[in-house]
Amino acid sequence: MKWRWMTAAVASLALAFLTFPVFPAEMLGATSWSAADAVDEAACDPDARPANLDFTLQDMNGDDVDLASYRGKVILFNFWATWCGPCKVEIPSFVELQNEYGDQGLAVLGLSVDDPIEKLKPFADEYGVNYPLLVGLGRDDVKEALGPIWGIPITLYIDRSGTVCKQHMGLATKDQVEREIRAML
Repeated sequence: MKWRWMTAAVASLALAFLTFPVFPAEMLGATSWSAADAVDEAACDPDARPANLDFTLQDMNGDDVDLASYRGKVILFNFWATWCGPCKVEIPSFVELQNEYGDQGLAVLGLSVDDPIEKLKPFADEYGVNYPLLVGLGRDDVKEALGPIWGIPITLYIDRSGTVCKQHMGLATKDQVEREIRAML
């Protein structure tokens, strides 16, 4: 019986760390970056790969969204869920960034990994989401093509040429996300 409780505790801690793997730079003793530093950063990782955007998904309104129609834009593609705490922390930043950089070619897309369409509209209303929320429930083909997706939130940064330049696993601050976006715009 004791081993069962110990195993459950260890599993809970592991799940907590996988769900929230990123700590603010200040907590780790790192120096902060300014948006100007983004220019000095390479926009794409050396192991960047083409993004498979040959999918059509339903959005929260039941409309079809062709991912290929976003080619030529900088895409912030976020895998998330309505029950995910770190996802709820990130989304207001994505809303702000879409407002600020949308006219410069940024397209934020959110793929809800396991929520039914009925949960997306109320969530979008509550959080003021101004970008497409896509239904990923039952769409393992998309998750596999753009992933692998081992946890959430995961954010892909796709450049105008359709290359997955970077992937961020876990909670990202607005400054981190903005730095990556500015490097690609």
